[in-house]
Amino acid sequence: MKEDIVESLKGIVGEDWVIDSEELVKSYLEDETAPGPKPQPVYDVVVVKPANAQEVSEILKLANREKIPVYVRGGATGLVGGCVPMKSGIVLSMERMKEIEVDRENLMAVVGAGVTLGELLQAAEKADLFFPAHPGDEGAQVGGLIACNAGGARAVKTGVMRNYVTGIEVVLPTGEILNIGGKLVKDNISAGKLMHLFIGTEGILGVITKAVIRLFPRFKATATMIVPFNDRHSALNTVPKILQRGIIPLGLEYVERGPIETSAKYLGLEWPCKEGEAFLIIILAEFNEEALYGELEEISSICQENGSLEPLLAETSKEQETILKIRSEIYTALKPDMYDILDVCVPPAYIGKLLDEIDKIAEKYGVVMPVYGHAGDGNVHAHIMLEEGWTREQYEKLREEVYKAAIKLGGVITGEHGIGEIRKKDLHLNLSEEEIELLRKLKKTLDPNSILNPGKVIP
Repeated sequence: MKEDIVESLKGIVGEDWVIDSEELVKSYLEDETAPGPKPQPVYDVVVVKPANAQEVSEILKLANREKIPVYVRGGATGLVGGCVPMKSGIVLSMERMKEIEVDRENLMAVVGAGVTLGELLQAAEKADLFFPAHPGDEGAQVGGLIACNAGGARAVKTGVMRNYVTGIEVVLPTGEILNIGGKLVKDNISAGKLMHLFIGTEGILGVITKAVIRLFPRFKATATMIVPFNDRHSALNTVPKILQRGIIPLGLEYVERGPIETSAKYLGLEWPCKEGEAFLIIILAEFNEEALYGELEEISSICQENGSLEPLLAETSKEQETILKIRSEIYTALKPDMYDILDVCVPPAYIGKLLDEIDKIAEKYGVVMPVYGHAGDGNVHAHIMLEEGWTREQYEKLREEVYKAAIKLGGVITGEHGIGEIRKKDLHLNLSEEEIELLRKLKKTLDPNSILNPGKVIP
């Protein structure tokens, strides 16, 4: 990076908020992408930490004048290399944007892009409110969660990030600052026409610097139930029957004994359910105990009608946290022996068919592919494990077969992780060339010099 560019950046954000030494820059170059497809970053970057939208605007204007690539970085919890710099340029770290203002009257929060999921949950709880979404790592930042339209285990009841955002402050690649939407539940003007251009497009069209987030009253009664089954199909066939009864759990997860016990062992914990090989983890949250226990009884009845073994109920917060901790750390536990993690998504009732197809593919290649996922919304995480002597081409061929199996069932190659750097070559499996070209035109219109997250998402 030219010295005069670095000095200009220091003039915008202050000398303390520009990092250009190679040793310090290293920690800003990677995310949580699995080892196999993890992209190799360039080291010739300067990390800049703006405090507000105005500073972001000035940085992007400078980058446009000098044709410098800019890579936006949140909590770096992504799994597709979306924030990894692939060209010499600027890494725009949003970590200083920590504003949180909770409006209890309107059940809203105005949140800076650098606020972490954990900080948002704490702020809501302090105001006796609740942010229902929980898209994974609590170190993820709100700006990134919105840009990637993150999902997670609780999406089955209350939706993905898109469902919580009523307004955003966003800086266009050319430096203009837009304030779209606000504390409105209904808005068919600005939010309805513009806001969703920037939600889920993974930061290629603008830099989200602030957001208005919907909050909810706190649930007064919660419980987590593990329902064991002897076989996969009995478990998964039970899911639509629960939903058809009008019971929409906060979370409805599917796990198998192998991966969940690997995670428990990794954490030094014990999976509490000794029976069964396939499990539904059902998280319930209601506004009174009467409603909660009514749902628990009905779910137990439905599960037993479909061949379940004796359910295990966790009522205390500590018991519930232990179960969810074991579930959430499966990826981390498997990662050292993994090539890639997939997150294909199909209509929820077809998960069993998809897992059967994945088993056939695994058998064809002579491998084991651990699977688990969000049973309530059809999002499946299949793991491609490391195999001795395999080439990159073999792993990619196996991955493509899983993608095609999901697409054949009416699904997509990613339900929540996104495209980023590592999935863009497979985007054509879901989108036509005409649709991809439309994305290119939209990108060109808003980012004529292609400085913002260049090369990401669009092949």
